[in-house]
Amino acid sequence: MKISVLSKKLWCVHKQLLLLLTPLLFLPLLLTLPEKEGKCLYVVILMATFWCTEALPLAVTAMLPVCLFPTLGILPAKTVCPQYFIETNFLFFSGLVMASSIEEWGLHRRIAMKVLSIVGVKPAWLILGMMITSSFLSMWLSNTATTAMMLPIANAILESLFGDLETLKQKCKSPEGHDSAVINGQTSLKLHSLPSEPSEKQTLSMDGMDAVEPTDMRTTEEIRSESQYQLKVWKGFLICIPYAASIGGTATLTGTAPNLILIGQLKSYFPDCDLINFGSWFAFAFPLMLVFLFLGWIWISFLYGGLNTRLCFAKHDHRAQAEARAIALIKEDYRKLGPMNFAEGAISFFFILFAVLLFTRDPKFVPGWSGYFKKGYVSDAVTGVIIVSILFFFPSQKPSLSWWFDPQAVNTPYVPLLSWKKAQDSVPWNIILLLGGGFAMAKACE
Repeated sequence: MKISVLSKKLWCVHKQLLLLLTPLLFLPLLLTLPEKEGKCLYVVILMATFWCTEALPLAVTAMLPVCLFPTLGILPAKTVCPQYFIETNFLFFSGLVMASSIEEWGLHRRIAMKVLSIVGVKPAWLILGMMITSSFLSMWLSNTATTAMMLPIANAILESLFGDLETLKQKCKSPEGHDSAVINGQTSLKLHSLPSEPSEKQTLSMDGMDAVEPTDMRTTEEIRSESQYQLKVWKGFLICIPYAASIGGTATLTGTAPNLILIGQLKSYFPDCDLINFGSWFAFAFPLMLVFLFLGWIWISFLYGGLNTRLCFAKHDHRAQAEARAIALIKEDYRKLGPMNFAEGAISFFFILFAVLLFTRDPKFVPGWSGYFKKGYVSDAVTGVIIVSILFFFPSQKPSLSWWFDPQAVNTPYVPLLSWKKAQDSVPWNIILLLGGGFAMAKACE
């Protein structure tokens, strides 16, 4: 059999081979090291290998401590299992539920449209606006949820600015099809949802653009060059969102899982230590986040064509016409959102209350509200669960006393701000299991 054929067959079953060979390869650790230390290191290396290679799904690997630590005599099951939903995981869970409610009522869309209408659509400013929005949301929500919510909005804005992506790619290769304008004013633009966020169904559309486009008098080479530039900006605009989400997540404890793992380990080793909480972490990390966000913006804009003289000087050319139409689209769609409804206002209120309560629980430099309760009993996790619990019964429509006394009023079902089905579908439970597996592993190492 040829080596190339054999290698392809091996690759087809490489995950199964890893599952079989890795435990055998590291078996000497059980024989050469002291009994408990060797067994613990053996499990840690197995989990690290399976996580890095994804030989098993990440969440399944995270559950290995439940079966391996008790059977190998490292930790009893009653010690391992509680690690999967400790206090830190409840704080993370509350952030994910808050993200579900924000997405349910489209508050993230309103925030993004407002910021983009302020900064404009010149590529560098567009990237900055999207990075500011993504980093702000990521401070309170998980990086994954923020990216999933912002990417569909970014795709719709890019389509309004540069047209269809496939058409743009064709222009980069064969500019003969330059008869179609860079922006087709008649096109209906849809926000396509990501597979992981099936509830993202709202659309952006461009209506009433009946004016005839002026004839494009540029040469084919100019069209090719412009299309290549637009494709470059498209890449930069999309890549800035996950970067900004990762940067913004460092500013708060709930922003990203590694911050919560740090707190989980701190509480594990020093149960009475409360030096690092939401407020003290924010005071330390927020200024650094701003610095890294600025540097990230400069670097992405430099790499993907956003830094040029158009930032400071206005030019009346084909690109300027496209930018004018795009900013008009953004402002029009923001206008179509209308005034903030009761549900959006309620979510905004609880979102702000969520942040304020986390900040003021124990800010260290002044007495916090946790001082009114028994010392050491109230934590950030308690705060998060209190707020998100309210979302499941607070009404999404403005209550009316007249409804009770009006026999002709429509008897519509009561709809809270968030349903458990929506939260259950939106919360990435695999990440919570992943955190729990890390805490279980740390407990065994300890």
